[in-house]
Amino acid sequence: MSKEGEKVIIANCSGFFGDRFTAAEEMIEGGPIDFLTGDYLAELTMAILFRLKSKEPDRGYVTTFFKQMEKVMGSCLDRKIRVVSNAGGLNPKGLAAELAEMAQKLGLNPRIAYIEGDDLMPCLKDLQEAGEAFTHMDRGISLADSGSFPITANAYLGCWGIVKALEEGADIVVGGRIADAALVMGPAAWKYGWKRTDWDRLAGAAVAGHVIECGAQATGGNYSFFEEVPSFLNVGFPIAELHPDGSSVITKHPGTGGLVSIGTVKAQLLYEVRGPAYLTPDVIARFDTISLSQEGTDRVSISGVRGEPPTPTTKVCINNFAGYKNSMSVVLTGLDIEKKAKIVEDTLFTRLGGKEAFQIVDVQLIRSDREDPESNDLAFAYLRISLMDPDKKKAGKAFSAGVVELALANIPGFTLTTPPGDAVPAIMHWPALVSNRHITQIVILDGMEYRVEAAIAEQANASAIEPPHPEGPVAEWPGRKISIAFGRLFATRSGDKGGNANLGIWAKTPESYEFLRSYLSVEVLKNMLGDVRPYEIERYEFPNLLAVNFYIKGILGDGVAASLRSDPQAKTLGEYIRAKMIEAPESIAKG
Repeated sequence: MSKEGEKVIIANCSGFFGDRFTAAEEMIEGGPIDFLTGDYLAELTMAILFRLKSKEPDRGYVTTFFKQMEKVMGSCLDRKIRVVSNAGGLNPKGLAAELAEMAQKLGLNPRIAYIEGDDLMPCLKDLQEAGEAFTHMDRGISLADSGSFPITANAYLGCWGIVKALEEGADIVVGGRIADAALVMGPAAWKYGWKRTDWDRLAGAAVAGHVIECGAQATGGNYSFFEEVPSFLNVGFPIAELHPDGSSVITKHPGTGGLVSIGTVKAQLLYEVRGPAYLTPDVIARFDTISLSQEGTDRVSISGVRGEPPTPTTKVCINNFAGYKNSMSVVLTGLDIEKKAKIVEDTLFTRLGGKEAFQIVDVQLIRSDREDPESNDLAFAYLRISLMDPDKKKAGKAFSAGVVELALANIPGFTLTTPPGDAVPAIMHWPALVSNRHITQIVILDGMEYRVEAAIAEQANASAIEPPHPEGPVAEWPGRKISIAFGRLFATRSGDKGGNANLGIWAKTPESYEFLRSYLSVEVLKNMLGDVRPYEIERYEFPNLLAVNFYIKGILGDGVAASLRSDPQAKTLGEYIRAKMIEAPESIAKG
């Protein structure tokens, strides 16, 4: 029987590989917590870890987590704070061994568990022969038919391996591609003894996990209405207080900067999502059932979340080697920018054997220049030339040196933003699905091995493949309309999902939402943002969040590690649309 007011306090200290190093220590020293979690993995991170492991086979894990543990392991043990993280990356066993060796040097004796079972590379061919096609989720092409060269293949693991490790007494749990939300779901499910079929409770924990997984993005970071944030000095990392029924309160330690409000939580809920059905390996969380309320200063309650059984498949993040990429930017200044850009482009590729000599070429003229500029910098435009090719020499110094060689023999004012650089590997993200019957989590603790089978659903859940919401007729708003920046009315949050991007937009009031919902169709979005026009776009409505979400397919190419875009993770897409001017009803604009 759960006690009234019972809660488990789960604090996150990392949203990505490279996040604030001191956050782990800050979360432990800033106030009482029961669990310290860290989410270090993204699609890009797996590619980075592959490069590190290629150079040092014993690595392949997140080294910053190891260094953080060196500072806080003793405090965690003294205060009975358990640690759960996916920092194991491509080598959870290696990380666990290094942690054990470090603990011994510190005179500590934690029980360290590691979780494997996500790495499908050793059995990839066998799985294909058994009928797993690993079809690209957006393109509909099987991995075998693509002719790709996989270098990593990791299935997303659910929370039950974490639960088993905690049941067996682990103080520290590290894994590989554990799903982000599972880092919160596992401790909560263990604490309250939830069953695998406690869909609503698990869904509530999944939502809390999604909110805190990206660190300070839930506490004021990357927040559109940044004027609401009291201070960006020492922004506190997020904490989820989970209750036995799956409800939660999102907060942060007192005395830290940032803000926890309905707005900051809502913004994070709309980050890197598609439709209202949020899929995890353990449960489908219905984002269209979430209820948010402000419970006090820097305290937001999440309740009412409904859950459904998971799908019979789980997502696999496959990274394929796609050759090498490089990019150079030429500064164009003053008059006749377009003519100067053409001269640079034509001269360069004539010397390099033509654009057809490369696998992919992307040339963008970025017009940041102004007429009658007030300063030298305001006269600048940029010609960004990017390419990709299987031949490292062609994409490397042969290309970048070729750009430099134009310096004294081309347009007036020729200069570059960077010195010539070598090509870097281009890693193609290949999102696919694999049957859960092939996924088994292997938990190793004190030399003992425990096997945890993945959830097997009897049939696919219909909500997992629900279509985008149809667009209704545009409402007629009475009264005068005025011109106003879109972002003065609406907040946004955008991000990458492999080669796709999401653009979540939300309103502050029901009246503003009705205008947003009726006004912003896919066609209007394409008219506002001309560079998204070529792409297929799905549109979803979240009335409970006063939000609309757009899922833009293919805009990021083959994912961040292979994209040639200047913003390969679509982080700026939201602020881009907020800068656009629209005609809005005066009652909404001044409301």
